[in-house]
Amino acid sequence: MAEVKKQLFEKLALVAHCLSSPQRIELLDYLAQAERSVEELSKLSGLNFANTSRHLQVLKNHGLVSVQKQGKSRVYEIAGEDVVLLVRSLRQTAESHIAEMDRLLSSLEPTDALPEKITRQELLSNLDKENLLVIDVRPEKEFAQGHIKGAINVPPNQIDKAAESLPKDKTLVAYCRGPYCVYSHQLLQALRQNGMQSYQLEEGFPEWKAEGLPWLT
Repeated sequence: MAEVKKQLFEKLALVAHCLSSPQRIELLDYLAQAERSVEELSKLSGLNFANTSRHLQVLKNHGLVSVQKQGKSRVYEIAGEDVVLLVRSLRQTAESHIAEMDRLLSSLEPTDALPEKITRQELLSNLDKENLLVIDVRPEKEFAQGHIKGAINVPPNQIDKAAESLPKDKTLVAYCRGPYCVYSHQLLQALRQNGMQSYQLEEGFPEWKAEGLPWLT
């Protein structure tokens, strides 16, 4: 029995090893938004094609992503919502116990410029209200592969234009890829300059979907 226990811990360590690379965590973050080819992931991450493929192979070998052929391309996707929750747990643990995280987060979003947050449960309880408009601030491909029920899409390259045209008589809630994504923050800054009531969802779409909350494609 003791030997079996050791082997089980070894398997856990293999998963931990997958998450020991910042590049692999970043690839998982992109795959949590939408399925992607190696070429797409290489461009998004700034890694060359060979390094991207190597990291994806490690993730695949340990069951965190899956792959299928589409024509001449190999397309990867996240293996399950539990992978999203695993990365979230890693993030939350790091934020709770590593002091340097506070400084990095402050440089990402200065404290004096932070928008007011809304929790998933608060948004869920108000999701069907007519005076609420939910805005998905991610690229069109990511929105098309999944978004919060009732959300509209404002791609990052249209933030300035959208801030001027969004309705001023509604309460606006924006979200994007996750807590470290700045797209929704940028939109909310523009909305506040126009005097509009707006909030930022505390996390992003992957966490919303992973919790089994209402979403559509």
